[in-house]
Amino acid sequence: MRKRFIAGATCPGCQATDTLALWRENNVDVVQCVKCGHQMREADKQAQKSVREQEQVIGIFRPE
Repeated sequence: MRKRFIAGATCPGCQATDTLALWRENNVDVVQCVKCGHQMREADKQAQKSVREQEQVIGIFRPE
């Protein structure tokens, strides 16, 4: 899995700049601070349409 850094981004956890790494895991975008470990996840747009307002998506299982 290839991780990319987000230039100029600030971590919402520790407020450090240029420490956020981005990668895609099971069709979910994952952003993690390499300094403090704070992590954020966002499901792709297709998955968000099928999720009700009060629910959160952890991942989507797609057997291949």
